[in-house]
Amino acid sequence: MAKITLEVPDELRDQLVEIGDRLPELLALSLQQPPLPARIYQYILAFVASQPTLEQILAFRPTREMQTRLQTLLVRSKAGELTPQEQRELDEYERIEHLIVMLKAGSLPHVNPMT
Repeated sequence: MAKITLEVPDELRDQLVEIGDRLPELLALSLQQPPLPARIYQYILAFVASQPTLEQILAFRPTREMQTRLQTLLVRSKAGELTPQEQRELDEYERIEHLIVMLKAGSLPHVNPMT
């Protein structure tokens, strides 16, 4: 196991002392954040949960924020400038795009629009 020395404010030191030997576990959990902000998943899930019609499914588009961020990631990717976190973010956008394409193609049997 590696040993790391950090300088932290006294208040944080006191909190870390209280945590004790759970610190490695808590650090690992804090690094396991989803690639995208929760609001993006909420936007997509809210749309699917709204039981959209076929027309609404076909018209579904990412938010302007999502489009802008995706464009930025694609430009950085082409330039070879993505950080590992940005690559995970781009990969997640690609997975979401694949799901939306499947939804539009009617390939998700659990989400069948009635009209």
